[in-house]
Amino acid sequence: MSEWKQKRFWTEVSVQEDEDGYAVALDGRRIKTPAKTPLILPGREMAEAVAAEWAAQEEGIDPLSMPFTRSANAAIDKVRTQHAEVADMLADYGDSDLLCYRAESPQELVTRQAEAWDPALDWAESALGARLEPRSGVIHQPQAPEALERLRAQVHALDAFRLAAFHDLVSLSGSLVLGFAAAQGWRDAETLWQMSRLDELWQEEQWGPDDEAAAVEAHKRTAFLHAKAFHDFA
Repeated sequence: MSEWKQKRFWTEVSVQEDEDGYAVALDGRRIKTPAKTPLILPGREMAEAVAAEWAAQEEGIDPLSMPFTRSANAAIDKVRTQHAEVADMLADYGDSDLLCYRAESPQELVTRQAEAWDPALDWAESALGARLEPRSGVIHQPQAPEALERLRAQVHALDAFRLAAFHDLVSLSGSLVLGFAAAQGWRDAETLWQMSRLDELWQEEQWGPDDEAAAVEAHKRTAFLHAKAFHDFA
């Protein structure tokens, strides 16, 4: 049996300016979040992206085809109501950042990690005022508390929409530094995503690609690139 979907019930989709931002309306009625909160978006570009998703729906509404709408709902219904908890969870990545845990061998992989990841750590020291140090091996070694606190303060300073995007940038890449690098445009999102996959790419070179892993990676890559776009519209 096919899954039931709510049918399209509107004809016109429009963007309406609001004193707090922008709303999207279906035949003049403004959209609300699943929690029945008004869906007020911070910028026109984001509102137009949400409106385009609703306009593209045909007979049945497919939420999976509406990433901007889903991200906006999450920002309002989840992140805004749990801002401190979400910020703390993401800031904790700094103490176990992907870029800081390096292979001990083979030397080719050690060199590749250093060439790709050291510049990102250098950038974080310059742009974010926090130096994270690389370690060899997988055993946890704490980072300097003052560096972690500087990063934590900057995560907490993000508004709900940017924090919602930042959540995906960090959790998908496994790196607080790469999350900030994407948000602040240090490198383009595709380059940063490939940097986060350095170890997986190495494994593929040694053992060949895996179709199931490739499908998972493609899904995560799409989500990472979307998160960057959503952050830039916020």
